[in-house]
Amino acid sequence: MATPEFILELRRKVGSHPLWIMSATAVVVRPSPDRPGVRQVLLAHRPDFAVWATVGGIIDPGEQPAVAAARECLEEADVVAEPEALAWVHVQEPAIYPNGDRVQFLDLTFRCRYVSGEPHPADGENSEVAWFDEDALPPLSLEMRHRVAAVLAGDEVTRFEA
Repeated sequence: MATPEFILELRRKVGSHPLWIMSATAVVVRPSPDRPGVRQVLLAHRPDFAVWATVGGIIDPGEQPAVAAARECLEEADVVAEPEALAWVHVQEPAIYPNGDRVQFLDLTFRCRYVSGEPHPADGENSEVAWFDEDALPPLSLEMRHRVAAVLAGDEVTRFEA
């Protein structure tokens, strides 16, 4: 999905100055169909960064974060997922995009239950979307590993990093 219109409107006013942006991540989990007792995690391959990552994106103004996580699953992967718990809250390092725009994200990571859909790159943002057994994940950034680990830990309590 392209940059949301509200971000483009802000950029017209503030230029490349830093923006504080809220994002929602959906770590979608389901039982492995081939290996009883093993869970699978839905991941998407991002060609812009050449990495595997969890599904997620910017929360729209007025949108509930859990709703945003579910929306991103449908938009990016054509998968219906139900947010079950807030698993991790994290401030990402500041970033600078190639065009000079500066951002910093507050990410809310949700554990989501798979409901339906055959994953595929639905919106052109990803080159591939696939299920991976929890013990056979592709290489992930440290931050993505933290997101997935927080969800797989299965804590029912909201976890906050100090």
